[in-house]
Amino acid sequence: MERFRCDACGNITRFDVEVVEHSKAFYHFGIGGELDIEDLKIIDRNVVEITCRWCGHGKAISKFDDAISVTDPGALMEK
Repeated sequence: MERFRCDACGNITRFDVEVVEHSKAFYHFGIGGELDIEDLKIIDRNVVEITCRWCGHGKAISKFDDAISVTDPGALMEK
C-alpha cells in the first residue's frame, strides 16, 4: 500500500484519494437480495487526485519512502 505525505503541512495520516479502478468480482446475491462480493481482483488502478485533509493542499503530496505496515499504526511511533 502506498503511503503519502503532505509537504505543505507535514500530514502523513489523512488524505482524500480519488481512484479509478477496473476490477473483476463474483457477485453472490442471497435469496433476500443481499449482495456478497467475493473474489475481488483489481485489474487496473489509477490514482486521479490526492488532497490533504488537514490543509486542503493537493499539489504538495509526495509518496512516503518508508514501508510501514498499514495494519500496525504503532510503527509510526517507533521511527
